Amino acid sequence: MKTDYDVVIIGSGPIGLSCGIEAKAAGLSYLIIDKGCLVNSLFNYPLNMSFFSTSEKLEIGNVPFMSVNTKPNRAEALEYYRRVAALYNLNIHLFETVLVINPAGGKFQVNTSKTNYTAGKVIISTGFYDIPATINVPGEDLPKVMHYYRDPHFYALQHVVIVGASNSAVDAALETYRKGAHVTMVIRGPQVGERVKYWVRPDIINRINEGSIKAYYNSNLTAIRQAEVDIQTPEGKVTLPNDFVIALTGYRPDFSLLTQAGVNLSEPRLYPTHNTDTMETNVPGIYLAGVVCGGLDTHKWFIENSRDHAGKIIGHIKSLEHSL
Repeated sequence: MKTDYDVVIIGSGPIGLSCGIEAKAAGLSYLIIDKGCLVNSLFNYPLNMSFFSTSEKLEIGNVPFMSVNTKPNRAEALEYYRRVAALYNLNIHLFETVLVINPAGGKFQVNTSKTNYTAGKVIISTGFYDIPATINVPGEDLPKVMHYYRDPHFYALQHVVIVGASNSAVDAALETYRKGAHVTMVIRGPQVGERVKYWVRPDIINRINEGSIKAYYNSNLTAIRQAEVDIQTPEGKVTLPNDFVIALTGYRPDFSLLTQAGVNLSEPRLYPTHNTDTMETNVPGIYLAGVVCGGLDTHKWFIENSRDHAGKIIGHIKSLEHSL
């Protein structure tokens, strides 16, 4: 098995795949490695999720993304990126975790859970679903507390508290309500999040106004017990019967690989140091692509505004070859 490559790409999300496509077109030997399945972050999205972007803004590799919906959904995106990977016959190793990246004789040693590789350059294009933002209240470790939301049917006929006011929290509230759950939202601020999808926001506001979904604004969940929860509201503490808590308060990338490789993270938002023209980090030969560039601000980068990272990176790598 080949273990020496011009480029090793960590992450098989849309931007990682785009980097592979660019590397292949440039005649570079490359390998894409992912600890999970193909486009693992998208796979972990809720089953019924629709994208904010239209399909043409999600395209990579000059392959048209045809969707029957104005906004493509998760299932369509998984099929699209799978077909792109197959069309380009990309060299991908899935369910293989990168453990360390170390300099080695002018190259990099990339050690994984399965084997070791050497690479002239490394591109890190990992997602941000690794570590949920905890709410740090008593009872958060109970099995009924979920930080990931998948299928609304699971919560049918149950008393559900949803913490958060982002797209994921609103989608979960509406979907579980429509499957017969008794839904209460706990929202830290004074309103539903302003970045909620514009065609969904009126729906959740109408459901709250009519009383179908209860919402506590300027409030915090303060305790979780087996059959109830406490919510601190502007009017005082409220105790509600409860079967499940879905805490959708955001996620953060796993920065351990970056720090192990020597990439600097600037406080307070942990932005990785990199040149925005070439995407190269403070470690020569290590590049960043996609959402990982935004540190804790995971909303800053998405597929549609980071697709050009691949071209910048591979263009820079090729220019270095020509300068030798």
